[in-house]
Amino acid sequence: MAVIGKSSMKRSKPNYLYSIIGVALVLLIMGIMGWFFLNISSVGNAFKEDIRLSAYLRTLNKDTIGQIQLYIAQKPYAKNVTYVDKKMAKEIWNKENNEDWATILDVNPLPESIDFYAKAAYVNSDSLTKIANDLMAAYGNQITDLQYPKSLVGNLNERASKIGLIFLVVAIILCLIVTFSIDNTIRLAMFSNRFLIKTMQMVGATRGFIAKPLNIRALINGLISSGIAIFLLFALISWAENQFPQLKTIRDTKLTLILFGGLIILGVGISVFSTHRSVLKYLKMKLDDLY
Repeated sequence: MAVIGKSSMKRSKPNYLYSIIGVALVLLIMGIMGWFFLNISSVGNAFKEDIRLSAYLRTLNKDTIGQIQLYIAQKPYAKNVTYVDKKMAKEIWNKENNEDWATILDVNPLPESIDFYAKAAYVNSDSLTKIANDLMAAYGNQITDLQYPKSLVGNLNERASKIGLIFLVVAIILCLIVTFSIDNTIRLAMFSNRFLIKTMQMVGATRGFIAKPLNIRALINGLISSGIAIFLLFALISWAENQFPQLKTIRDTKLTLILFGGLIILGVGISVFSTHRSVLKYLKMKLDDLY
């Protein structure tokens, strides 16, 4: 009888190892998707902040040019504000067009300008129009126009909106799949423990007494699963950044830490919730229904 009791107790123990590994793999998939989303967002912002805006100057007065440059530099939308004279403008044009007009033209037709880059949040048609209107209102007598690739800005924002919408839908679907997958994994792990739960209830143990150790175990398992997923995701990110060094330049450490924190909350939260729900389910069931 002792042997039978020990063997039944062994069979009643949930297989936490498979549960931990299963939850960790599901969280890893969720983390990879989140990392892709963060990188796509960062890449989009990098493209936006690489669009040069040129305020072409009518005046050649150095003091006035300095005032305009300072005015733009103090605005919250401006980055890397520089004064571009005719010589620099020619060098930029030659570099972008891979040719030199010195053999054709004796006079430099390019105007002087103050070039700057706008922060990603301002790189859209409405915001850039407001920026142009603000500059013209303040220095309309000294600035002829604010030029930037309007078609590129429009296409970039349109594509960014579509990609963002697609990823939002995919993220919602994946989040639901992850939630159900983790829930099912935990419920399967608890299934083998149903007789032990019911036996404790039959000898007079309260729901809180029965659920507490199982919830604590679920909390620990959730932390372990989250830790495994974060470790694997960090290793994957490090490998990707070594293969593609450009990823290091757009890495946002704060958002990456938020992603890791989200994995911990998701792993622990769903593990504890699913475990507690399973315990209550088996406590409410009749003994004959457990077979």
